Amino acid sequence: MTPETLATCHARAFRNSGRAWSAKEFATLLGSDFVFAAGDARAFVLGRVIADEAEVLTLATDPDYRREGLARACLTAFDASARARGATTAFLEVAEDNAPALALYRAAGYRETARRVGYYARSQGPKVDALILSKTLD
Repeated sequence: MTPETLATCHARAFRNSGRAWSAKEFATLLGSDFVFAAGDARAFVLGRVIADEAEVLTLATDPDYRREGLARACLTAFDASARARGATTAFLEVAEDNAPALALYRAAGYRETARRVGYYARSQGPKVDALILSKTLD
């Protein structure tokens, strides 16, 4: 996947809920030996492994392809890649009001371990907490 492909999917996925990342930002991240991607133009996960910890940097699904199991498949690929790179734990950050993402992550075994109060600004309404979720990679 090219940085442009990732940026296009990310922009579609986050058009109503946050700032999409640019192709330049994806190119910079992918230039790191620690960062990897899994998925395709419809859905992808971008992750990073440092030492024994893996982080989901972003997970995006094009709205036209939601509810097809693509995000779940991306998380499964993320786990496998992270373990292959030596990670024993994984973590991510998600907005408290993102119910579909929370359901996906909880079904994948993630549990809340911390909270950042008022972390996400919204164009309308109050700020939203960020939840830090983590799990052990078996």
